[in-house]
Amino acid sequence: MLTDAKGKVEAAVLVAQRWVLAALRHRRFYHLDELNAAISELLLRLNNRVMRHVRQSRQQLYERLDRPALKPLPARPYEYAEGKEVGVNIDYHISFDDHYYSVPYTLVGETLWCRATHHTVELFLKGKRITSHVRSFVKYDYSTYPEHRPASHRAHLEWTPSRLINWGKTIGPHTAAVVEHVIRSKPHPEQGYRSALGLLRLSNRFDAARLEKACERAIAIRSAAYRTVKTMLSKGMESAPLSDQLQTQDPAAGLGAVNVRGRRYYN
Repeated sequence: MLTDAKGKVEAAVLVAQRWVLAALRHRRFYHLDELNAAISELLLRLNNRVMRHVRQSRQQLYERLDRPALKPLPARPYEYAEGKEVGVNIDYHISFDDHYYSVPYTLVGETLWCRATHHTVELFLKGKRITSHVRSFVKYDYSTYPEHRPASHRAHLEWTPSRLINWGKTIGPHTAAVVEHVIRSKPHPEQGYRSALGLLRLSNRFDAARLEKACERAIAIRSAAYRTVKTMLSKGMESAPLSDQLQTQDPAAGLGAVNVRGRRYYN
């Protein structure tokens, strides 16, 4: 079968060489459009030439056999897509290409299939499309549909802001202040869960005392963020001395008005 196909291709190449290339071998062209016009003219003549073994031209065979079987072209050009499995975090967002996309909160803990093109991100559960988003290339930002959010944090999620902050308090007051700041800095508290959990889990990789020192320093330099604290711990910067102007005894002082929404907001 492959030998037959190879032979047909080689025969077609030979025909093109004889009826097109050979016919143009003595002509000189000064523009690509001029050359294409000459080739088109010869192709038209070749396709309308009657072949002896079938007594029809290539054009006639095309009109009789190929054209009726052709299907319309797709309405949209082919678009390359990437696919991968993604897990739904406790903040009911998945991560793709360092951007976070929401799914219904009831899917927390599920594994979904993500299909992403240059324009859209689609999410599937067992072959059924759950939701889609316009793709964003803003790193570490959120694309969230309001209808995906739970009506009550306590009623629908195991994790709550107060639980994360209380966990931070077991490490130290500065850690708790940074956790609260991370959660408060997002439009919706649960969007800060991912960073808050990552911050708290740094105590497993390093240790609680170092984490507390790093959080204290982050507050002092007014950069209370997960990536700042992680960088300090990775480079051993948490114990570097601070100037007197930056030192503070109040963990919340370096974060401005820490209770903008009030403590009842997290209950």
